[in-house]
Amino acid sequence: MKARSTTLTQSGNLHGGDSKLVLQEEQRQDLGFGTKLNDPYSRLINKDGSFNIRRSNEMFWDRINLYNRLITMGWPQFLALVGLFYLTVNLFFAGIYLLVGAENLKGIADLTLYGRFWNSFFFSAQTLTTVGYGHIYPNSFITSTISSFESLVGLLAFALVTGLLYGRFSRPVAHIRFARQAVFAPYLDVNAWMFRIINTRSNQLIDVEVEVSLSRLEMHKGVKQRRYYTLNLERKKVTFFPTNWTLVHPITDESPLHGCSPEDLAESDAEFLILLRAIDDTFSQMVHARCSYRYDEVLWGQKYQPMFDGSSRQGLFAIDLNLLDATVPAPLN
Repeated sequence: MKARSTTLTQSGNLHGGDSKLVLQEEQRQDLGFGTKLNDPYSRLINKDGSFNIRRSNEMFWDRINLYNRLITMGWPQFLALVGLFYLTVNLFFAGIYLLVGAENLKGIADLTLYGRFWNSFFFSAQTLTTVGYGHIYPNSFITSTISSFESLVGLLAFALVTGLLYGRFSRPVAHIRFARQAVFAPYLDVNAWMFRIINTRSNQLIDVEVEVSLSRLEMHKGVKQRRYYTLNLERKKVTFFPTNWTLVHPITDESPLHGCSPEDLAESDAEFLILLRAIDDTFSQMVHARCSYRYDEVLWGQKYQPMFDGSSRQGLFAIDLNLLDATVPAPLN
């Protein structure tokens, strides 16, 4: 199909015509990064799967993106943040009770500053969580008003934390571990680019599909531009994923890697971009994982060491996850 371009005539009407440039642009592959990212020292996808992009001049709330951060951050960070919030709120209200006067709280026996502070702090904790043991209680309008407001804050805060906990537990995540380095290894009567993955959790992934693209800088009309090429895999989809899986791109005459050398990959700032999709059997939802290998993260003349121990124990086959990154020398064809 021929592509058509448009021009504006003197009469103000748009007229189209055949355009080889438009057709060429339509056929150019682009993963969404564009052609202008030509910094040879920066990767496109970080090892954790995030995009290596920094946005500037964002609106404050767009930059904070609070809900997404709270859902996706690690568990130690999340629990530490919840604990810090709980402590800060109680310190804040304890300070307010001290300012209005601890004598407005009935049941405080220790009237020293130290005693009044800690009694106010623990009264705040009881009010925030609506526990209310009763040995300390407000006996004035001002402290009753403050404690009523604090109870409302506690109800809303714990509702939010409960929702976040549910969201974190119910959010399916693909716990895919990628080998630290990819390899160029012999494959049948040719060579191939390979990398290895494994599911680190006991949950089952089905219909696992992987796409691999090569990104590299090329000269186009005297300007360095980033180009993308799909790497055809020997097998890009498996129905079950109970063990490790080595993805193989055979280097044939049609491969974008045909005839390349380590120097060629380094000069072109080559990066292998990987996208994995699968269905999590636990949640019956689609999950995905991303990773990339730069040219200096690929070993030449190496192959992966088998991860099976070669025997079964109690009727089960054993896989050693510590061998995921293990390689042995293998001269190229």
